[in-house]
Amino acid sequence: MNLLIRKGIISCCFILITTSLIAQDKFFTKSGSISFVSKGVIETITASHRSVTCVLDSKTGALQFAVLMKGFEFKKALMQEHFNENYVESDKFPRAEFRGQIANNGDIAYTKDGVYNAHVKGKLTMHGQTKDVEAEGKVTVKSGRLGAVSQFDILMSDFSIKIPGPVKENMSDKVTITVNCTLEPLKG
Repeated sequence: MNLLIRKGIISCCFILITTSLIAQDKFFTKSGSISFVSKGVIETITASHRSVTCVLDSKTGALQFAVLMKGFEFKKALMQEHFNENYVESDKFPRAEFRGQIANNGDIAYTKDGVYNAHVKGKLTMHGQTKDVEAEGKVTVKSGRLGAVSQFDILMSDFSIKIPGPVKENMSDKVTITVNCTLEPLKG
């Protein structure tokens, strides 16, 4: 009986340690930020969002972002209304999502403090359309936490986002997106 109890305790400890190690491979945040800028002829449009969800698996480099479109904040309330109703149609397409991979994941030492270049590839889904996206970024490792920063351009027309005729000459089809997240180890 004593041997059986000892084996049970050792098995439980092994399971707890293994679960703990697996959880440390994943990093997570619900408070990442994303912003975008569209520089038009007459007006530059900017918006930001501070509730981006991100999960990163440091073992595989798998990366996922999700954002609710209605969470973008604009300087002018009318811009926010037009963005949600006329452009991205937030009621019909409530989320944007990126699923991808850090292509050079082996170059990032997740257990060693430092700043590492990251090349990200994946698929961005927005407004019912999914497109391939590639971007350069940085992963900062500091005291067990990760910082992830990237900037890339998209074309609204690639995602079937139409600019109404009266303002078409004043707006740019190109949008620069900046992502900035601080990720904590995911608790198992």
